[in-house]
Amino acid sequence: ALALVACSSTNKESGNEAKDPKEKSDPTTRVVKDAYGDVTIPTEPKNILVLSSNYAENLIEIGVTPQMVTVVEEIEPEYRFKLFDDNHVKIIPTVQYEDNLEVILQAAPDVIIAQGAAIDAKKYDALSKIAPTVAVEAGVAIDEYVPVLGELFNKEKEAELALQKYRDKIADTKEKLHQAIGDEKILVLRVEQNQYRVLGTEKGSPGSDMLYTQLGLSIPTKLKDHHDWFTPISLEVLPEIDADHIFVEQRQMQNYSSEQSMKDLENSPMWQGMDAVKAGNVYPLKTADYVVGEGLVGSPLFLDYLVERLVR
Repeated sequence: ALALVACSSTNKESGNEAKDPKEKSDPTTRVVKDAYGDVTIPTEPKNILVLSSNYAENLIEIGVTPQMVTVVEEIEPEYRFKLFDDNHVKIIPTVQYEDNLEVILQAAPDVIIAQGAAIDAKKYDALSKIAPTVAVEAGVAIDEYVPVLGELFNKEKEAELALQKYRDKIADTKEKLHQAIGDEKILVLRVEQNQYRVLGTEKGSPGSDMLYTQLGLSIPTKLKDHHDWFTPISLEVLPEIDADHIFVEQRQMQNYSSEQSMKDLENSPMWQGMDAVKAGNVYPLKTADYVVGEGLVGSPLFLDYLVERLVR
């Protein structure tokens, strides 16, 4: 009898401790680290807003579907609209290079995911007043930021599997291109509103990293020491560039037109005299497809485009 009384008394005093451990509720929040320190976010967020369409694409590919994404519609690659629609991600149009805080406030997110390099401390503080904000601290290359996104959402395995599939695609494309064109030189010419620029060999940057680092394609001799992403160039210099193939990017931006610069290029005797132009080895390239569209979905599409144009 004494033993029974003691047991009964212990259970009353301990309260929840006597319950089945399975009945304990999971914590509703957790702490993660970002570019500005520790952030407390919901354990199971119901209304994730991603401020980078690139990040949203890659989150979907590793099994995390955000509820909302902000996009600048004029510069988005076409495939992304379908990707977001198929996954029921609400698209929130925004103005390029503006904070769009009112639009974000109206969206009522319970967590905001942003690229750390894309927001300064002032904007971070403003966003954090709307909802817990994670400024993801990672490099710009897919191999650098996809693992960080995976760790943020406990999807490390999925992130690694997606990256391995991506690496296999690059290896396969590299083999096809080198068999087809060998050491032939690839030039990317960007046509802007008031100038022309050529792509350099900057590691980690969209286009340059893929073409000249990962695929190991050859850059024109005159540009081998151009280690910046893009370098301004005059039309008069074009004849000095020994390009076998030229990709021409007529730059896309919001409230922006490079139409006149494109016409000036096409009418230029310097352009018309280039060997690649005379051989018909000139191919259009959209900013949306190889810069904005860099990702686990977009980059394989860009690789397919390279094969389509260069493998004959």
